Amino acid sequence: MVPSKFRPGGGGRAAPSTVNNCGLHLVIQTSSVAERNKPKDVDTLPCLQHLFLSFNNISSFDNILCLADSSSLSDITLDGNPIAQETWYKNTILHHMMQLRQLDMKRITEEERRMASVAARKEEEKKRESHKQTLLKEKKRLTIGNIARQWEIQQNRVALVTSSNQDKKDSDSCQINGSAAYEFHEETRSLDTILSNAVQGLSVLDSHLVEVEGDTLYLYGSGALESLDRNWSVQTAGTVITVSFMFIEFDEIVQVLPKLKIRFPNCAHLKFKETNIVMMQQFNALAQMRRIEQLTVDPQGNPVVNFTLWKYYVLFRLNHFNLQKINGTEVTQNDIVMAERLFGILAHVASSELPQYRLLSLLGESRKKQFCYMLEAKGKKSGIVSEESNDGRRVGGENASRAILNYTTRELHTEKLEEIKEREKFCQTYIQDLVKEAADINMKNESLQKLWPQMFIELVRDAVIEIRNKNSYMKLCLQRITDQK
Repeated sequence: MVPSKFRPGGGGRAAPSTVNNCGLHLVIQTSSVAERNKPKDVDTLPCLQHLFLSFNNISSFDNILCLADSSSLSDITLDGNPIAQETWYKNTILHHMMQLRQLDMKRITEEERRMASVAARKEEEKKRESHKQTLLKEKKRLTIGNIARQWEIQQNRVALVTSSNQDKKDSDSCQINGSAAYEFHEETRSLDTILSNAVQGLSVLDSHLVEVEGDTLYLYGSGALESLDRNWSVQTAGTVITVSFMFIEFDEIVQVLPKLKIRFPNCAHLKFKETNIVMMQQFNALAQMRRIEQLTVDPQGNPVVNFTLWKYYVLFRLNHFNLQKINGTEVTQNDIVMAERLFGILAHVASSELPQYRLLSLLGESRKKQFCYMLEAKGKKSGIVSEESNDGRRVGGENASRAILNYTTRELHTEKLEEIKEREKFCQTYIQDLVKEAADINMKNESLQKLWPQMFIELVRDAVIEIRNKNSYMKLCLQRITDQK
């Protein structure tokens, strides 16, 4: 045992630090060993076995971590220190000081060592998982930042091209001398080069991100749309209620909406942020979804939100979905009535003015039969439309007149224009060939009309000469018949 003079004194008084020359005992009692005398250089005490550090205001394990290097230490007392009040105190001490036989004057059992080892492993796993989550969050933050920068660069490039084209038109109409017309193009090319270099520099990081968090699928960047082609598990796909699009062109989103409603049948809430929704007509594309209960269009990156009537148009066009909320605000019956008053005439005009063949080409197969039935009812009653025929317009929930209001993406519009140009070119070539062929036929006919009188005279003369000698003509005919056989 340690002599009493080496033990901590009563009444809170500090006893001097004392070392037994045999290297067996060390008693340290100061006002704060954590502040004054941190245990260190245990290599200078190779025979240290018992260490008493009670009531030394030790609050951090780092203050005594160096004691783990002592292979001879078998007994340590740390009671009375703030560290001894921590829940992890005993397990941490036993894990790092495997050589101890006693802690705070109590013998250490094998079960306690095992429990300390298990707790330490769990703590290490918890720390690794926490570190992993921290790294993932940081990577996510950097990736989203990179996607946002690339989106901004892309938007700036589009703005520069648009501005360049507009300035070119203005310069062509207003230019007096030819020197100023090319000034802006040099600047545009230099800026375009700078933007391209910036994009190449950012391409080191991921350019898109796909994340499922709770019941929400987050899609960042246009590359994330390709994830809709992957094989999603039924359980994961079934839990997705909300789909959030960020930093993706709306026209690109429109192309994957059919996949979206198939992959995630329970999707009922769409969110759009930085998606370039600039006109109300674009909301027509959302009609192809299975169902939409909530719609959120963030003002950031979606100029359409600045229009006063955009919510009413959404309610009108997507009336068959019975929207519950738009941008977090409950939809009331008054809103629905107001939407019908504002835009109801639009659908009526669109459906009544459009030719029947064009109308049928726009409607889906499920609505064509119903629409033909409606036209038959109109024909029978001379323009009087009954309530049944009005109800007949509604097939699959969507009103046929509203279905006329669709949206064509810029890319599809360009493809259609190219297709129209090709058709025009083909028609022009075909008509030219027909005209040329008709002209040739007419020329031959005119030539025949000129030559025919003389040809007729020669035919009659040859026939008369040929049959003048009856016997010779008969022999000639028999010879021809024989030759044919």
